[in-house]
Amino acid sequence: MNVKLAYGKTGHLIELSDSYDIDIIEPRWVESVKDQTLAITNALLDPYNSRPLSDIVNQGDKIAIIFSDITRATPYNIILPPLLYELRNIPKENICFFCANGTHRLASDSELIRILGENIVRDFKIIQNDADDPELHKYVGTTSSGNRIYLNKEVLNYKIKILTGFIEPHFFAGFSGGGKALIPGMAFVKTIKFNHSISHLSDNNVSWGITEGNPVWEEIMEAAEFVPGLFLLNITLNSNKEITNVFAGELRAAHEAGCKFTRQSAMAPVDELYDIVITSNSGYPLDLNIYQTVKGMSAASQIVKQGGVIIMAAECWDGIPSNSDYEKILNSVSSVDDLMNFIKANESTLKDTWQIYFQALIQQKADVYIFSDKLGESTIKKALFKPVKDISRLVDEIVTEIGLTAKICVLPEGPQTIPYLKK
Repeated sequence: MNVKLAYGKTGHLIELSDSYDIDIIEPRWVESVKDQTLAITNALLDPYNSRPLSDIVNQGDKIAIIFSDITRATPYNIILPPLLYELRNIPKENICFFCANGTHRLASDSELIRILGENIVRDFKIIQNDADDPELHKYVGTTSSGNRIYLNKEVLNYKIKILTGFIEPHFFAGFSGGGKALIPGMAFVKTIKFNHSISHLSDNNVSWGITEGNPVWEEIMEAAEFVPGLFLLNITLNSNKEITNVFAGELRAAHEAGCKFTRQSAMAPVDELYDIVITSNSGYPLDLNIYQTVKGMSAASQIVKQGGVIIMAAECWDGIPSNSDYEKILNSVSSVDDLMNFIKANESTLKDTWQIYFQALIQQKADVYIFSDKLGESTIKKALFKPVKDISRLVDEIVTEIGLTAKICVLPEGPQTIPYLKK
């Protein structure tokens, strides 16, 4: 049996014996809309619980368009032309693009062109959020859980804030999209840390596909609503990165509709847990570094047995990444057993512990191997994972040890499919 895993831009083919007990779980295929540009236009003209965008904006208004960073596959080459057409009466100098970096590194000039296109970068003002700079952020309110919300003060100066992005299952916010463009996208690091704190992440409702009752998602949406003038423009994508639906309008109504649509194609129940789960991180651009691959591992961990094996295929052309809190934490411990203790003891002084927290949980449950032709074995081991050069051979070795009763699951699209154990 040959299976192609989403890997980088090209994919990675593995061969598994037909004698093995294998399940392959992929997103339910959803055809793209017939005319993707028209779908964007129609959504802007007939939004959820809102007047059309062109009726909301006035010629003198300042408009902020908040966009996803290089880690996301949002097809802005399709989204932006119809969006800007609806804003055609607004002078270009009144429109600013804001990159929702969160705690991710800032994009390079070439990466901004890759995301937005050369014409946008040339013709419009672009501001990237630097979460570490307190001078760039302004207090807007305190959530019911006590989080003081600081957002980029420049974006607050714009009357209309158009939040863009795509909706997919998220391993601790339930689903992406919605208010995540603001928190963490345009937020100050202390606001992000509170929202992503271990006290929140340890809640039972913090998981894939859960929004209501999830303290991370609830706080994101509550905080976003401190900001006036929001208009959501979210899309959903199939595995070919084609637009399958568009959700525009009032924040909660549009996002709820998008989450409902996504659940139908992306959540997959299974009857029992697996000895081996082979997964990817959805290919380019999400598999750019080890930090991001924790998402694919988290999807696999939902259905792997305690003491089982997760095998991750991720290109990781951007490394760990370097010069990050993630790397700093990894350099401070020598074993998975030390990892959780270290981050709990040092959470207050570290900028970014949430990805490491989930990595520790996953590795306490299963052995995790990483296949990458861009990383050396020493780099993978530094991140406390096990390197593998040949996935097929590794599976053969594990099955030989367990026996042909070993149950294997393959998630070719990684976290584009979120399996869960039937209850």
